[in-house]
Amino acid sequence: MKAQILAALLIGVATSGGAQGFLPYADAGATARGSVIYQDNCAVCHGDKLQGEPNWQTRGEDGLLPAPPHDASGHTWHHPDSLLFRITKFGTEAVVGQGYESKMPGFQGILNDREILEVLAYIKSTWPERVIEIHNARNAP
Repeated sequence: MKAQILAALLIGVATSGGAQGFLPYADAGATARGSVIYQDNCAVCHGDKLQGEPNWQTRGEDGLLPAPPHDASGHTWHHPDSLLFRITKFGTEAVVGQGYESKMPGFQGILNDREILEVLAYIKSTWPERVIEIHNARNAP
């Protein structure tokens, strides 16, 4: 089953996770591990409280967008699990393509697939129930 989910993630199709998706956001162990991994790898850009960088919707002098918040004020929850996983693993440029430039690196070779899922589960676990419900609907096939 795990191999099927990961294969589906890599090609971006709906999985057997159903409307709730496949992030283990209700698993206290997974979210606790994800919190530590987030602080060690993501907080430097996205903030220790998921708040993102200031003016995250305005391109900087380098032409790139600052790191967005991962709390409910951002847009992370607008994207299904499969896209969040691919962006985290491969980086925004690789996923979007067509010459799109981003500061968001891929974490392939730094974090394994389980660690990526746990980071995303931690992030999702912090959202209000209403936002979780909306996000779950984004995962519906």
